[in-house]
Amino acid sequence: MYLDRHDIMGITAQQLADAHIQDLAAQEKHCVQYHTYWFDEEKGSVFCLAEGPSKEAIAAVHGEAHGQLASWILEIDQTLPLNSYFGSLPSHPPGAPYRESAMRVIAFTDMCGSVTQTQELGDEGYILLLEIHDDIVRTQLIEHNGREIKHTGDGIMAAFNSAVSAVLFAASVQQLVLSHNETADHQFCLRIGMTVGEPVTNGRSDLFGATVQIAARLCAVAGPSEILVSNTLHDFCMGKSIPFEDRGAVRLRGIKEPMQTFLVQWHVIPQSE
Repeated sequence: MYLDRHDIMGITAQQLADAHIQDLAAQEKHCVQYHTYWFDEEKGSVFCLAEGPSKEAIAAVHGEAHGQLASWILEIDQTLPLNSYFGSLPSHPPGAPYRESAMRVIAFTDMCGSVTQTQELGDEGYILLLEIHDDIVRTQLIEHNGREIKHTGDGIMAAFNSAVSAVLFAASVQQLVLSHNETADHQFCLRIGMTVGEPVTNGRSDLFGATVQIAARLCAVAGPSEILVSNTLHDFCMGKSIPFEDRGAVRLRGIKEPMQTFLVQWHVIPQSE
């Protein structure tokens, strides 16, 4: 399976749909099958998903069909949870114009002080707290159209199509943790980090490599009960009545330049029913 990227400013949805028809006409000759594509008209970015014997075969179809060659072609690890990142793949009749961005929000949750809590409560006691965390997070993923990618041991990595949905998910999770702590014998705190990005290649078979790394680093530097997001995700939520606090530039491990970050003021966001 391969994912390729094209950068074609000015192309319309109909022109892209016509080019896709040309790909379908040329694919059999090269033993390739194109499944779908994502299109962000504002950015001029196109991502195509296809099966084939090699990167060269994928490129040959585009070259023969219309000459619009990809900026890069990424071979996708067959074990990668593709649907977890993207959700339902775009499915439209060939030739029908449509727009659907490949941009995704990546979020990490992490239980604070897990080592200390394991020592205080024992393995069984800590596992019970972790199960409460898992139930809260998974319930809110369903509520806000998020998808679990994997369990990290002390938290969950998730993906969203919508920046606003991702932030409201995180706020609801923190609100439910707060409600739990008000009556529970054993309390716990959660930190959440999030950012947004397109599929990228970073030398590995990693669909959202840099985006995943940044989201994980944001989670790591967030404080107890905080939701820390990148400036990019903050910008996606502008005009959506979501309150943020400017945290300033923060240095993240493995990231060369300091990153402007924002805290979600989740206490004042109305709680989901």
